[in-house]
Amino acid sequence: MGGALKRVPLTAWIFIGMAAGVALGIAAPGAARQMGPVANVFLRLIRSIIAPLLFSTLVCGIAGGGGIRQMGRIGGKTILYFEIVTTMALFLGLAAVNLARPGQGVAIQRSAAETAAEAAVPPSFGSVLEHIFPTSIVDAMARNDALQIVVFAFLFGAACSAIGAKAEPVVRFCASLAEVMFRYTGYVMYLAPIGVGAALAATVGARGVAVLFGLGKLVATLYGALVVFVVVVLGGVIVAARIPLGRFFRAVRQPFLIAFSTASSEAALPLALENMERFGVPKHIVGFVIPLGYSFNLDGSTLYLSIASVFVAQAAGVHLSLGQQLVMMLTLMLTSKGLAGVPRAALVILAATLTTFHLPLEGMAVLLGVDAILDMARTSINVLGNCLASAVVARWEGYRVG
Repeated sequence: MGGALKRVPLTAWIFIGMAAGVALGIAAPGAARQMGPVANVFLRLIRSIIAPLLFSTLVCGIAGGGGIRQMGRIGGKTILYFEIVTTMALFLGLAAVNLARPGQGVAIQRSAAETAAEAAVPPSFGSVLEHIFPTSIVDAMARNDALQIVVFAFLFGAACSAIGAKAEPVVRFCASLAEVMFRYTGYVMYLAPIGVGAALAATVGARGVAVLFGLGKLVATLYGALVVFVVVVLGGVIVAARIPLGRFFRAVRQPFLIAFSTASSEAALPLALENMERFGVPKHIVGFVIPLGYSFNLDGSTLYLSIASVFVAQAAGVHLSLGQQLVMMLTLMLTSKGLAGVPRAALVILAATLTTFHLPLEGMAVLLGVDAILDMARTSINVLGNCLASAVVARWEGYRVG
């Protein structure tokens, strides 16, 4: 019996944990709500991995991967790929919301305006630019600010590469630290079925199953659009880049499930880095592309923003011409970059967009009712898109992956 249990893969245990969490949330919502601390313990352990793993893998990769000139080339290719794919996501969301029209018949209650008041105007381009560069790496690591860690590690690794043999002890230390953190990740992942089950139990217990059906058409529109995006856009990228589909699926399924069940990109990051490196993506690419994607390649979130913005207009009875919708998409394209460090960044961007186009912020309250379900979908697609981006850039650089 014990041997049979050991042969059950971690992915299957995660599915079992998810099903058990939903069942507990339905059968005993009071007990399920008490599972929140269990989920938080798992998420805390995951977050403890992020800073040392990002720093060590990126420094080790850059110092042994050709230095700053090669990384500059990789960075240019990465940003170009990000812009193409996120633009496709925005316009696919726009097409989906105009075809399905999920906002028709949804009443916006003005009394709910206070619920949306927490959203704020997003920072300016200048403040986002300042935010990228850390004043203290210790502070950046304490806050798990992935973008600031990447910038510091990029320059630190380039410096190690420039001074050559004198930096070898530092590079060896980073290589050892990376190996230790990958093993640490493996230990933490033993808790994943319990952690994701507790997270789902707490969500269903607190919000009830009704959250799945209250705005069912909106949820179905987003999930349907994301499926089309994965099959058509990401599937097309896989074919064009000649990435082996089966092996890629096996590499991303666990990070995808963790992101979906916890609605946390951070929770999936360590395993995504480890699995994509095993998939064949070099350390200096996977350690650069995936963290950068957390700020600039949020495919699921950008698709959601286009659907949510037009949804609010439909619910408020405001007709937006095609030209207005295109301007809205351009606004979203520009304002959705570099905001990974802002809490509930998608809601911040959405609030700013609604204000810009004179749409009622009360629509935010309607969306918040099912935001947990929507967040699970968009977060998991963010992780999937960033894993694929690392493989595509590796192929673009001439590496064989898979």
